[in-house]
Amino acid sequence: MTEPVSIYIHIPFCVRKCRYCSFVSEADAPLSPREYTDLLLREMALRAGRQQVPSRAPTLYLGGGTPSLLFPGEVGRIIETAARLFGLETGAEVTLEANPGTVTPASLAGYRAAGVNRLSLGVQSFDDRMLAVLGRLHSAREAREAFAAARGAGFDAVGIDLIHSLPGQDLGQWREELRRAAILSPEHLSAYGLTVEEGTPFARLEAQGALLLPGEEEAARMFEETAEILAAFGYEHYEISNYARPGRRSRHNQIYWRRESYLGFGAGAHSFLRSPRPGIRWKNPDDLARYGRLLAAGSLPDEEVVRLSEREAMGEWLFLGLRMLDGVESARFREEFAAELEAVFGGEVERLRAAGLLDTGEGMLRLTRRGILLSNQVFARFL
Repeated sequence: MTEPVSIYIHIPFCVRKCRYCSFVSEADAPLSPREYTDLLLREMALRAGRQQVPSRAPTLYLGGGTPSLLFPGEVGRIIETAARLFGLETGAEVTLEANPGTVTPASLAGYRAAGVNRLSLGVQSFDDRMLAVLGRLHSAREAREAFAAARGAGFDAVGIDLIHSLPGQDLGQWREELRRAAILSPEHLSAYGLTVEEGTPFARLEAQGALLLPGEEEAARMFEETAEILAAFGYEHYEISNYARPGRRSRHNQIYWRRESYLGFGAGAHSFLRSPRPGIRWKNPDDLARYGRLLAAGSLPDEEVVRLSEREAMGEWLFLGLRMLDGVESARFREEFAAELEAVFGGEVERLRAAGLLDTGEGMLRLTRRGILLSNQVFARFL
């Protein structure tokens, strides 16, 4: 009997850090792509050697950082090793995040030949002014060219990431961003509101009063009109910030929202296993040198290991599942935890329903339109 466990691979390289980025990544990393890949394969072998139940991986995701700084040959080594050690399923979704300024027709063809079948392009904006504000390397023209090159390389599953509520951005400019993205007809679109993260250049500017962001009302309008505009182009709004053509949702991201198992490899990667129940989480060191030293000593680089309580697992199941607009089923909660959702969270659910943030009925819980806008307030009730 095998257990489904997806795989996440973190690539902490970048050409330079963007002004908003708080992800684990380094410019001018001390390791070459080959050396880092060797570390990843060593970690995968150590982890596989300690598995008690054989696994099968329905998805594999290479994120970063900038995974498209790896050579196609290194990506191929990672995919082949994952398939051998963790049972990568036939037809598994294999995604590579790519910066439009770091890909060529040849590299994209190489990734496709290596086994990548889904591409996530970190466009963020089709406006050169906004790209300069963000500190991105590529231009709007290079983003369009990267998308065309992906199609030319045979990718029929391409996602585009965009960010709204940027400094100096208004509603009209955001509408144009969405139109430019939608007319390319990617299979998937992610549209995230800017979050100013601690320790970033944007955070320093904000502390100085020099980061001029749209007001809350305009930011809310950008969010609301995203769903309306993309619906007109045939996209379904299936998660708070994610949109897809019918049948083209991100399978890997749904692993997180459904609280299913995944193993993370690489500096800064996070992992979650449902077993031992009710679940265990851990992460790898953010520091690339420490990550390498632990592996060189033959140790798995697990840090911040958390064994969840039953109540913590229940809360996670709810607030992760509610991110998806399909909502969550009370019957599934009962199957998962041998308890009635109403008996555990009935008070919180009723207060959120009365506040107009949750819809209940027919055994389902879903965020309302207002609940989506105030989702962090909803999720905090279940922590």
